[in-house]
Amino acid sequence: MTLFRDDGIVLRTQKLGEADRIITILTRGHGRVRAVARGVRRTKSKFGARLEPFSHVDVQFFARGSELVGRGLPLCTQSETIAAYGSGIVTDYARYTAGTAMLETAERFTDHEGEPAVQQYLLLIGALRTLARGEHAPHLILDAFLLRSLAVNGYAPSFEDCARCGIHGPNRFFSVAAGGVVCGDCRVPGSVVPSAEAVGLLSALLTGDWETADACEPRHVREGSGLVSAYLHWHLERGLRSLRYVEK
Repeated sequence: MTLFRDDGIVLRTQKLGEADRIITILTRGHGRVRAVARGVRRTKSKFGARLEPFSHVDVQFFARGSELVGRGLPLCTQSETIAAYGSGIVTDYARYTAGTAMLETAERFTDHEGEPAVQQYLLLIGALRTLARGEHAPHLILDAFLLRSLAVNGYAPSFEDCARCGIHGPNRFFSVAAGGVVCGDCRVPGSVVPSAEAVGLLSALLTGDWETADACEPRHVREGSGLVSAYLHWHLERGLRSLRYVEK
């Protein structure tokens, strides 16, 4: 039997029995962890409200030896709030749907429990903090998070040089299968011809050029979001359920 402690973001909760929950947390040192929180659904629970989606928490886990190797679930025995990002997210529909898509994306990119994913963890914290503060439009923050999540997991799209032959851009065509923009010689079936403004927006979101991103026209923002969604779906092999609400 062992105790271990880590800080993380609550990704999802599921009801268990009459008063318990299964909490899915993306932690700094242990990657994605699923654990049981006893009695948190009771009205007198001391830390139930701390273990809600969007919460950045410091959690203590209790695990038996078999649970450390993937059998059964550890228990959440203590929880302290580091930052309650949910208070700045759940009251606004656009922020809430964007934030929910971020949580689902982070969970999908950390499908192996117990494997540290520090870059994804830090990326999620930064995105939720920015979203809760309302520093930029929610859909721009979401698209930036999705592009950077793809990048840290080895799927960085190219928005300048040809993704196949490397010829210097700008290049006209965009192919999700090829990995971004492609030149005329490398064009493949299914390629599209996005506007230069939409491609420039996505490049700005990937590199953190918020001045350019914030100034982009809505029609180019919508076009860019469609490209991001298609690219993400291609690499995840199935879509995110939460994105359909963002698109609405």
